[in-house]
Amino acid sequence: MATLEGFPASFYGEPGVLGMLANGISAFLVLLQNFNTAHTGKEAYGVENILAVHLILIGGICQLIAGLLSFRKYDHLSGTAFIGYAALWASYGATRIYSGVSDNQTTNQTSNLSLSTDLMTNISLNGSEEIPGGYFFLSIKESAIAGLIPYILLSFLLAFCSATVNYIMPFVFGAITATLIFEAVGIVASSWALVVSGVLELLILIFAIYGSAVLLLKGLTQRLALKGFGTPLFNVLLLGIGNSASAQSIGQEKKKNTKYAEPMALGFFCDSIAPFIFAFYSFGYMKSFGLGAAWVSIISFAQLFSSYYAHLRQDCYHTTKFGFHATYWLIKAWGEFVASTLIGNKSEVGSAREAMVGNWFFVVAGLILCVGSLNMDILELIHNMLFVLVTVSTVPQIPLEGYYIFFGVACALFTAVSIYGTFARLVNSIAEKLLIPVGKQPVSTANMKKALKWGKSQQVGSEMVPHTDQTSDVLFYLLNGVAALSAIHSKVSSMNPTFLHLTIPWVLISGAIIQAYVSRLQVTGGGRFGSVISSIYVGVWATWTWFRFATLLQLSTGAAYAFTAGAIALLVINGFLMLIAYKNLVLLLLTTVMEVALVCFLLSTLQRLPYRLEAMLALVAIICVYGILATLVSGIFSERLIPMGPPLLKEVKKQETSPELPCPIASSRLTSGLLKIAGILEEGGVCGIPTDTVYALAASCKNPQAIEKIYNIKDRPAEKPICVCISSVEQLVAAKPPFSPLLWEFMRNVYPGGISCIVKKGDWLFQLVGPAYDRVGTRDSIMIRVPDHTVTGHLCNITGPLAITSANPSGEADSTHHSMVIRLGHKIQGVLCDGDSNEVVASTVVNCLKIDETITIVREGCVPAVKVYQIFERIKS
Repeated sequence: MATLEGFPASFYGEPGVLGMLANGISAFLVLLQNFNTAHTGKEAYGVENILAVHLILIGGICQLIAGLLSFRKYDHLSGTAFIGYAALWASYGATRIYSGVSDNQTTNQTSNLSLSTDLMTNISLNGSEEIPGGYFFLSIKESAIAGLIPYILLSFLLAFCSATVNYIMPFVFGAITATLIFEAVGIVASSWALVVSGVLELLILIFAIYGSAVLLLKGLTQRLALKGFGTPLFNVLLLGIGNSASAQSIGQEKKKNTKYAEPMALGFFCDSIAPFIFAFYSFGYMKSFGLGAAWVSIISFAQLFSSYYAHLRQDCYHTTKFGFHATYWLIKAWGEFVASTLIGNKSEVGSAREAMVGNWFFVVAGLILCVGSLNMDILELIHNMLFVLVTVSTVPQIPLEGYYIFFGVACALFTAVSIYGTFARLVNSIAEKLLIPVGKQPVSTANMKKALKWGKSQQVGSEMVPHTDQTSDVLFYLLNGVAALSAIHSKVSSMNPTFLHLTIPWVLISGAIIQAYVSRLQVTGGGRFGSVISSIYVGVWATWTWFRFATLLQLSTGAAYAFTAGAIALLVINGFLMLIAYKNLVLLLLTTVMEVALVCFLLSTLQRLPYRLEAMLALVAIICVYGILATLVSGIFSERLIPMGPPLLKEVKKQETSPELPCPIASSRLTSGLLKIAGILEEGGVCGIPTDTVYALAASCKNPQAIEKIYNIKDRPAEKPICVCISSVEQLVAAKPPFSPLLWEFMRNVYPGGISCIVKKGDWLFQLVGPAYDRVGTRDSIMIRVPDHTVTGHLCNITGPLAITSANPSGEADSTHHSMVIRLGHKIQGVLCDGDSNEVVASTVVNCLKIDETITIVREGCVPAVKVYQIFERIKS
């Protein structure tokens, strides 16, 4: 069903086909270059750029699409792996392009060879005196190795984890791991490593083609026609350590969300690559950060996808965390790019950095995130504390002699924890159990709420806050705070070209580029004005940055007046934002202070700025700190604990007479409502009821005529059977069906839940459904449902077994809200209202008629087929 949140998992085909082929073809492209280099003894000029572009398009973009679709198909492993490898191939393609351009420049400028050699060995911003600006192509090999090493480690982890899912992907990912090792060796060694790498890349291609064929046939035939998928090399539960089962009690029990896979492993994956590259650079291994900026930028944009899918999962904390980290890595990457390639003078960079204060906002925001992680687990808390250490290590007031050593050590520690976090989050996501230890919850939820609740906020403590609003609001305040603090400059620093160069990435990336992403999140945020404010502020900070850059160009007075006109326009627009920012006092205060800051900008364009007014930008940053804390806490606990201030204007809602409902409705939260629907069912009515998946039409098995009504209501073909819904397996045990021990064990592992089992019909069914025996199931089989839903279970206890089917006309989309069922009111006798359904797709149907031999998936629904096969193989073994 199409919804604002996306499509259900079963609406997507097999994105693994695209992902596997992208890996195979990418390996083949690199193979061609490696064999050519090994055969001729020299790099191929010109053609390597063409192949590199194809590497970015196929290995990068195509595989990125496969990863995005895998997340929507609730495939944790494939989503993480495909997006991670997309970043790898795109980065490696960029490396080949850099290398090709660099080789061509070297060929055309042979007179400068000795100078280039001296530069490669003697000068670097983080190791010695200075680099003349413009040397973008220094340390290409070193940068490539710095990027490949963390990918080797993470690729090995992906290969290991994939062995718990099937036995094709471990060979593909394992071959990629070995290939990356020899690619790294080939960069610094002789051609033999390229030959070995080429052979391994051929194996990747073969494995990828076979894996793609298996998945393609599975998608076409809806069964595993070829071997390779569905059977893991070993059971993921074997990875359980100690009493990990007890870890289930930590933290809040999160609501299951099977619309999208968990993006936490991808976020930790990206947090392993960027700091590793920075550590290599900080320790002096890389002389320039030209190519390093490309590697870090690509992996940072991949991390934004982990933030995006956390937003879709209504996870405020991880939306903020991964967006926050991606912003920091991007800013640091391009800051070091400017310092090492455009400026290069050590003393100039050091003195200019002393006037920069934007990094302090990252320190403060990191501490706030530490507070939020007190409600998570020890791993999250340690990870956030180390990130604070990373931000502290880059405070520009630290002397340059110790700056890079401190930064390198902090990045090394952060990388180690991130790699462990990748492994732990990925395994725990695949198993959907806490197998790899992540530590207990540092502070209980009750104590956190008690500590964070401010004064009179108790009066509104029960106010429920929409998740979609809060997930984007935290990043909105964070980015504007970074941009505002970074834009502060004094009269002396404003005349320093080095300072202006260094501050451009800070304002542009946080205020414009990443805030454009936040604007996209706020489109579906549920607010009346959506992304208006964030979109306008994208323009404000982009204009501010462009003016800062134009100052470097020393534009004419007439050109400067063009910025004056733009500043006036922004002043007027922000004035309208102040009128619509009545949502809360904090937002109104922010837009008001931004109005004063824009006055400062206007005066800057006229060269009439009294610099003490720049303190308004500091005030913007302070307001944003409060906004981050309040909205993050509200998003984590779904409750307004820290006040944001009441709306200044209260909307007067018109008293509209609600239209007469076409059928009786009842609330699932009221016992009287449940009894009302139970009474209607007992009398032979058909009602819409909630389940653990989508809404269903139900009829009591005591009234066979009511079951016949369902066929008429849905226009359902007579050959399509209706299943039986019971409250627990014990209800089934009472009927004494002659099931095999394996079937009983399988049912006890999947019930209650979003799985329906087809079993053999028999006389035992008379004891369960009585007169409805001929109205449910087929002549030989019956499908049994035990929903993991308290309301449905109580209803079945009151009425006895129910005959149910999805509450939609046959062939149309499933009903995911009670309002969609009420539309059928002229045909049904009642609706039990329970709000949004837990899922957007029906249950997974498993044929258990020959369970002693095997099972087959009749329909893949909210529970992935891979998980069903994992449960079956575990029980069978």
